[in-house]
Amino acid sequence: MRQAFEVNPLNVFGMRRIEHCPPHFESITFDLRASEKTITDWIHEHLRGRFYFGDYFVSTEAGSVAMCKCAAFEEPSELSYFGLFLDTINQSNYEF
Repeated sequence: MRQAFEVNPLNVFGMRRIEHCPPHFESITFDLRASEKTITDWIHEHLRGRFYFGDYFVSTEAGSVAMCKCAAFEEPSELSYFGLFLDTINQSNYEF
């Protein structure tokens, strides 16, 4: 069980968020509606393992390329937890 005020060594050494997505990470792609900071702050607050957050490019049926966001986690259980809360945290303050 995690204790209050327990220090995560990955945070101390700046190794939590990584710059590339390793092939063994489990990922989810989505359209970003909230700010990137909102998503990464939630990850830092609620999860403990290493993660990747960045751009993901997909081909559309029309032959063009669209960009969406990708969040990937080393622990598959963290991906599940993030996926359950994604609709709650990925909301825009503006209505279109």
